[in-house]
Amino acid sequence: MNSKRLLANCTLLSLSSLLLLATWAQSRQEALSGKLIRLHVLAESDSEEDQAKKLCARDAVLALLTPELEGVKSREEAETVIRRLTPAISLAAEKAAGTQAAVQLSREYYPTRRYGTFSLPAGQYFSLRVTLGQGLGHNWWCVVYPPLCAQSAQESLAGAAILSEEDARLLAEDGESYVFRFRLLELWGELREKLEG
Repeated sequence: MNSKRLLANCTLLSLSSLLLLATWAQSRQEALSGKLIRLHVLAESDSEEDQAKKLCARDAVLALLTPELEGVKSREEAETVIRRLTPAISLAAEKAAGTQAAVQLSREYYPTRRYGTFSLPAGQYFSLRVTLGQGLGHNWWCVVYPPLCAQSAQESLAGAAILSEEDARLLAEDGESYVFRFRLLELWGELREKLEG
């Protein structure tokens, strides 16, 4: 009888700990996602040509937005700038890719993603989505605000003034505990996505 009670208590304690960790991870992801706008470029198809066009569209969008977002101090301010530039973003992507480009600014679910020197946990993020043609090909992701797209390959998160020191440390940390928390957050997010339909 005591062993059953002990097992029940251990199970309850484990579940409680798991829920606390999931709550912590979700609150960190939500706080972080409130500071970022991600860029999501979807290619027309997986052909070599369409994948190359996707990268041309990405470069054109970043060339347009990077100087416009310089000096912007908040995600909300960046959102205002991007909404104002939506027609120009579409035109720049279309011109670079030689195909129709649909531009949308909305919330979107992302899995955990590693970008060279940093990682972002899974969850809902504000997203600038550029769809080339029917958007049936592989996509490309980065962070357009703060401007981390170029930094992912070259620089550290230290240059992103919008992120707190704690946020930057969390994202850049390669330790197992952070990887576990990101994976836990990803599983939690997938479960929420399925339950919410």
